[in-house]
Amino acid sequence: MGQRIVVVGAGAVGGYVGGHLARAGHDVTLIDPWPEHVSSIREHGLHLSGVTEAERFTVQVPILHLCDVEALSRQRPVDVAFICTKSYDTRWSTMMIRPYLAPDGFVVSLQNAINEEAIAEVVGWGRTVGCVASLICVELYEPGHVHRNVPLGGEAHTVFRVGEPHGRITARVREVARLLNGVDSTKATSNLWGERWSKLVANCMRNSVSALTGLVGTENDVHEPVRRLILRIAGEAVRVGQALGYELEDIYKLPPERLAAALDDSQAFKEMEERLLERTKRLDVGKHRASMLQDVHKGRRTEIDFLNGFVAARGVEAGVATPANAAITAMVQEIERGERKPGLENIDPLWGRIRG
Repeated sequence: MGQRIVVVGAGAVGGYVGGHLARAGHDVTLIDPWPEHVSSIREHGLHLSGVTEAERFTVQVPILHLCDVEALSRQRPVDVAFICTKSYDTRWSTMMIRPYLAPDGFVVSLQNAINEEAIAEVVGWGRTVGCVASLICVELYEPGHVHRNVPLGGEAHTVFRVGEPHGRITARVREVARLLNGVDSTKATSNLWGERWSKLVANCMRNSVSALTGLVGTENDVHEPVRRLILRIAGEAVRVGQALGYELEDIYKLPPERLAAALDDSQAFKEMEERLLERTKRLDVGKHRASMLQDVHKGRRTEIDFLNGFVAARGVEAGVATPANAAITAMVQEIERGERKPGLENIDPLWGRIRG
């Protein structure tokens, strides 16, 4: 009998991964708080689509609303629970699923931001695994429908990176990697924290800036003041990660050492700017909306406190200045409160705050 898998949070990433696992024949149950989404999947199945015809299919997969979760007590215990909620929902989601875990069951954070510590506070470090999703670009654009806006990673790009907090490659990490390899390319990593912080830098470069400007895809990169802001945010975040002792990976194929150097080295800045522009020409993400911009459009709370806000907070602890990350955190919070709207007109005031 195969493993019992639960996906908590069947939005863009959770729906995409859960749908592919179900299609592959795994015992998967989704859990989600959006009634219309739950009803649509129950009645019509989960519709997944991508840039090729082969990625477009509908799969029948069991799904529970939050009020139905107690039904898990009458089913086999959960072996693997993927937490795919927003970062601010991590603790209660983990608390909700904890009673239904098998004795050797564990929880996998498949989220933006760094939430393994929050999960471990609920279930313990021995039951906590991390998984980074790199360049997946998925969107839940209507109930029951998830679309991926970029090609499959395949051999060209490893999408999922699964690791233990302690860094050893264990049997359960290999098993999660095996499961996810049926979704897209996957590896077991001994550098979870370096992978996590590198993805955090990427999210800080993309999510918050899109929420600020309202631009989609790689549109931000072609505007010089925005491009300068992106590189400033990235350089600060890299320096914080380095100060914390993480071994960072390349970020969008940009070397972290050069991103950090670009803060005060004009030659490094020019090099990173050129490489960012070159990547924009090569990578077509169409009109993909970053997840934080999706939240803004839906009137939802964003994850800004767990991305750029997290970098700024850790920067204080590490003694690294992060004026760009702190400024954009405050401005996106203003957008959340309805005090300003996304637009390029936010860039000049933001630079004014950075310069102080």
